[in-house]
Amino acid sequence: MQWIRTHLKIVIPVGLALVAGVAYLAFGVFAIQTLFVDDKVDEAEPVFDSGVGAEVATDVAVVDTTEPAEIPADDSDEEPTEISAPLSTDAPVSTDAPVATDPPAPEIITLAEGSFISRSHPGEGIAKVLTDGSDQRFLRFEEFSTDNGPDLDVYLTTADANAPEGDFDRSGEFINLGDLKGNIGDQNYEIPADVDLERFDTVVVWCVRFSVAFTAADLN
Repeated sequence: MQWIRTHLKIVIPVGLALVAGVAYLAFGVFAIQTLFVDDKVDEAEPVFDSGVGAEVATDVAVVDTTEPAEIPADDSDEEPTEISAPLSTDAPVSTDAPVATDPPAPEIITLAEGSFISRSHPGEGIAKVLTDGSDQRFLRFEEFSTDNGPDLDVYLTTADANAPEGDFDRSGEFINLGDLKGNIGDQNYEIPADVDLERFDTVVVWCVRFSVAFTAADLN
């Protein structure tokens, strides 16, 4: 203790530097604050370019409140003259003409889905691949939940959900769909049109900073 009192000019700056270093590692690198804060999202189903998924406004019926004009009564006592229609010698007209029909309206279709499993962190919920019949597709999480963490991204990979950690981020073997929007709740990610879902058939929530899979799901 005597030595500390004697060398306060050295001890205080060194102590402050150590505290700053520990704080940087804890909050800047390991982001321990995310363990205590959940990022919650609640996105509706995706809206496709075709308009499927958009809320359609309800048509309002217009009611005509004007009273119809009265037709004057016929006071004539004359008997109505019966006019007979001339007999037609033409062939009967066919009423079987083809009726034009509108093409079926597009609708959201589930191409594949799977349940999240726990990896280095607990995970639950459903992952779905949605389409409207066009080339446009979305990856959707429903009732999703995992731990929060630093630098979390959403990958489509060629590895299975229970594969070793190193298989998920091999160069050329994954597609990055972007940052995880929230560790809890429903959310959507558009899939590039050129992605082959026969190959990239697993979704994983990947911690880029520490190369760790938080949770994953096979899409079948």
